[in-house]
Amino acid sequence: MSAPKHVLFVCTGNTCRSPLAEGLFRKAAAQRGDYQVSSAGVAASRGDPASRETTAVLKSRGIRLEDFASRPVSAELLEEATHVFAMTHSHLNTLESRFPQHAGKLYLVCDFADIAGKGVGIDVPDPIGMGRAAYEEVAAVLDQAIPAIIAFIDQTCPQ
Repeated sequence: MSAPKHVLFVCTGNTCRSPLAEGLFRKAAAQRGDYQVSSAGVAASRGDPASRETTAVLKSRGIRLEDFASRPVSAELLEEATHVFAMTHSHLNTLESRFPQHAGKLYLVCDFADIAGKGVGIDVPDPIGMGRAAYEEVAAVLDQAIPAIIAFIDQTCPQ
């Protein structure tokens, strides 16, 4: 088996986009023993549940986030992660300024996927307060980005 890879998704509050990405990535890599995935937020409180809409979108796809609780991004989490994927350029800039020693493992979620009609390197839109359709739109972006993220990691990580 290849070396374990720990993917960390980062958004603002760790209740909407990053837990959605965590759940979708976990399902995409379910048959792989070499991936771990988690999430955090650059301005997250500790212990909040995933948003109702995030939970509903994941549930509609047969995914549950067991024992999920939001948490702020930290040096310890970044140390554990082999790859960190930020939802927006702003999140990426925040991570780069707070944790410059980890710059080599920081990426945008959409760095490796040409998102239909939007291009490469786009920000994942913030769905908070926008209703279920906005969360479905985020899931659609992540559905396109996650296979490209897995392909990138598999091509660049030593086996």
